[in-house]
Amino acid sequence: MTDCGCDKAKAELEEYLHNELAKQDAADVAEHMANCEDCTEEHMVGLALTLKVRKACREVAPDELMDAIRARLANA
Repeated sequence: MTDCGCDKAKAELEEYLHNELAKQDAADVAEHMANCEDCTEEHMVGLALTLKVRKACREVAPDELMDAIRARLANA
C-alpha cells in the first residue's frame, strides 16, 4: 500500500464513510488517515454528521402532527 495523500483522501472521504470505495482505495485512505491528523479530524467530522443524519432520518413525527397534516390534505 502507498500513502494516497491528503488530496485523494479528502476527495474520497464521502465514499469511504459509506463503504463505497474499492477495497484497495479504502485501504489506501485508511492508511493515510492513520498518519495524518488533519484528514483523521475531517473523517471524524464526516462520521459524526453521517451518524446524525441517519438518526434524524429514523425519527417519526408525533401522531398529532401526522393527523393534522392528513386532515389538511384531505380538505385541500
